[in-house]
Parts: sequence; structure tokens; C-alpha cells
Amino acid sequence: MNKDTLVFNACDQQRDEAHLSLLRYCTKTPAPRAKIMLQQNLFSFLLAGEKTVHYAGTQVTIKPHQFVLLAAGNCLMSEKTVAGNTDYRSILFFFDNILLADFFNRHAALLQSASKQVAGHPFLLFEKDDFLVNFTASLDCMLSGGKPVHHDLQKVKLEELLLYIAIQYPGQIQQISHLRTEANDDLIIRQAVTSHINSNITVEELAFLCNMSLSSFKRRFARIYGNSPNRWLLEKRMEGAAKMLRQDNRKASEIYYELGYENLSSFIQSFKQIYGITPKQYQLSN
Repeated sequence: MNKDTLVFNACDQQRDEAHLSLLRYCTKTPAPRAKIMLQQNLFSFLLAGEKTVHYAGTQVTIKPHQFVLLAAGNCLMSEKTVAGNTDYRSILFFFDNILLADFFNRHAALLQSASKQVAGHPFLLFEKDDFLVNFTASLDCMLSGGKPVHHDLQKVKLEELLLYIAIQYPGQIQQISHLRTEANDDLIIRQAVTSHINSNITVEELAFLCNMSLSSFKRRFARIYGNSPNRWLLEKRMEGAAKMLRQDNRKASEIYYELGYENLSSFIQSFKQIYGITPKQYQLSN
């Protein structure tokens, strides 16, 4: 396994009870972007900071007034503080599909009464209402002593949360029951590359999101698009840049960051690779 890939598994934190785990996470130096292998589903309650999670075909940003349910699988996760000298803080509630299936078996009537929804994302984002604010505070209080929370109490809190969502958000409870839809590899690749055209994501990270080796990803990509991933992404990003320069009359210094570049010189160099001239020269010629 790549040394820069993190594996989140409740079993590593609490060996005696592998089905769920409740943890507090706090750091002064959150990772800018890390490869994450979620081996269980995860409720992430943000207390301070901001989190962005990238999946193959979509992404979600979470702030402290929200919380998110993430499906098990590969993702890229970015965390940051939003004010100087503050910690990034969150509460993580891991649970596996065995517990989820047990919940839906015991509360089948809730699913039957809920409106039918099509699951299209590997996450569900919730706004914290008064109950959920207090629920999050109760988890924080349970963890404040530094001791592990008793397994039975963790199960009660997970049941409480799922029941509340089922009653208050009936449309979303259907999506929880099947967070991920089966998709073929070609569709996953198309979703991954088109949703990350205007970001500085690497080909290696795209392969990770698609749960493929780098060589398999490149081979399948070339079969679908008739080009290498690096070249295809470069051409698409520069097509978008040319449109902005031509139609909106925007300067290169105004758009390079939107296109996933961290500095202007790298953007100009990439533009010249595709069009043979600088962005400014392109504008003058058009």
C-alpha cells in the first residue's frame, strides 16, 4: 500500500468491537489533501474547520453547521482551519453495513413510508437543526473524559441518529439504505475525469478514486478517450481557458486558479503547450 494512503478502520481503534467506533479527531495541522480508504461508513460531525471530500464523480464540502455521512470506499479528503491559531476538530462515528442492514430490517416500515429516492452520490449532507446540534454536543460530552465510550452506548446513539433521520428526513433515509449504486468501470472513469477537469488533481489520485491501479486506469482511459489522461485533461482545461480569454476577455492572472493551477507561470506554460502562444498573445489574435 502506498505510504501516503490513510486507512480509516474502526477495528484499528477498538479491536473488541469491530462494527462501530466513536472517536474524537483534533489537530493543529490538518492534511491539505490525503488519500483515504474508508473501510466502514462514516458520520463526520465537524466542530471547527472545514472538510472537503472528493469521490470519483462528485465532491462535498462540510462546515461546522453541517455533518455528512460518507460511504465506505476510496476518497480524497482535505481539511483546513478557518481562523488563525485554531484547531481542526471533528467527531467520527464509524459503522459497517452489518449494523445498517440490521437497522433497516428492524424498521422496515420507515422505509416503506419514505418517498422513493435514487441514490446518486456516495455521501449524504445534512444541516444541523436544534436536535442535531444537541446530539453532536452529546457525543462530544461522552468523549470528553478521554475514555472509550461503551459499545452498547455507541449502538444506542447510532440508533437514535438513524431513527431521527428516518423520521425527519424520510427522503434521505432511502438513500442511506443504498449509498452506492453499481457502476461499470467506464462510467466511473468518465465521472471522475469530467468532475475534476478544473482542479489540480493528479492522474494517480484519479486512479485511486476509481479504485484502480495506475496502469489499469491509464489503459482504460486510453481506450475510452483515445488519449493519455494527462494530455486529455490538459487539452480540456486549456479549451476552457481559451473560452474565458476569448469570450469573457478575462486575464490569465484572473483565471489560472479556477483551472486548478497554483501559480500563473505553470498555467502560461501549459497554455503554450496546446496553443503555441501565451494567453495574452491568444487574446490579441482573437
